[in-house]
Amino acid sequence: MDARLDAFKAYDIRGKVPDALNATMAQALGQSVVELLPAGHVIVGYDVRLSGPMLRDALIAGLTSAGACVTDIGMCGTEEVYYAAATQPFDAGIMITGSHNPADENGFKIVRSGAVPVSSASGLMALRDHVAQMLEGTSVSTPQPRPRAVTHESFRPSYVRWLLDYSGFGNNSLKTPPLKIVADAGNGCAGLVLRELAAVLPLDIVLLHAEPDGTFPNGVPNPLLPERRAATATAVRTAQADFGVAWDGDFDRCFLYDSEGNFIEGYYCIGLLAAALLRTFGGAKIVHDTRVYWNTRDIVLACGGQPVMGKTGHAFMKERMRAEDALYGGEMSAHHYFRDFAYCDSGMLPWLLTCIANGPFTG
Repeated sequence: MDARLDAFKAYDIRGKVPDALNATMAQALGQSVVELLPAGHVIVGYDVRLSGPMLRDALIAGLTSAGACVTDIGMCGTEEVYYAAATQPFDAGIMITGSHNPADENGFKIVRSGAVPVSSASGLMALRDHVAQMLEGTSVSTPQPRPRAVTHESFRPSYVRWLLDYSGFGNNSLKTPPLKIVADAGNGCAGLVLRELAAVLPLDIVLLHAEPDGTFPNGVPNPLLPERRAATATAVRTAQADFGVAWDGDFDRCFLYDSEGNFIEGYYCIGLLAAALLRTFGGAKIVHDTRVYWNTRDIVLACGGQPVMGKTGHAFMKERMRAEDALYGGEMSAHHYFRDFAYCDSGMLPWLLTCIANGPFTG
């Protein structure tokens, strides 16, 4: 199978550059999104990977040549595209990201208006087939210049304000313990938001690897790999921090470390967040993947909630959460989903909620 088509997975598009993902494929994808979803106004963002700008340019060429207007928000985290798609009148959002994969890979995550994911069950395979027809027939058109079809905008200030308000840190009367936190951005995009949060949070935040760098001089940011945890753990112990946080490249997942630098498995974080949220929203549904069954189910039931098992994968988890109107959902892979964040996953909310004693956790 053509590697460009094999890149279409169950809930996103992933592959090596340029074998699977290249300018021709990205342009065909852009044209297909406009024609099939359909989408007249699309928001586009990309992560720190060096291939991001090339794929962004080709994608936008395809989108605009098919008649769409594009808002380019530049380098960002995946959840920044989700936030904009959920709060602004866009027909679709496309995030160009390789997440935690090797530096020579990249990918696309696509959502509709309201940040509703496009998965294999909701249009992704139709996009693949349309792209295939275009590539096989060499019918990818030459982009025609369209003045004012592309605008550049940032929604980061309102996104950061939303994070502060939802977590409780936006409340000026909130009293929080004087926490010291090591925040390891892994040279991904998390540093872009962490610097803005650090400037206003009443916390002592020690930034580590905060500069975005697509060469990944300290290794690809993937704390699921044990060999990628040592730097964060050492920094936590050296700083005598209360806990540590690390992110993957597009920061839609966060990983926690205790005060001794021990890595906390996502398995336990799901139970922690579910229990805390249920103290405020008793009786709510909590979605979890199949890998965190017993512990999560027992905790949710003990806290008066309703556990619901979901299929692994961010698009599938979001679809199940929407169907159930679930309060929160979690996966072992450290994806955490929130009803009040358009049922999307956020890598910033979990650690912010962990910090406070009287935000939404206690009403």
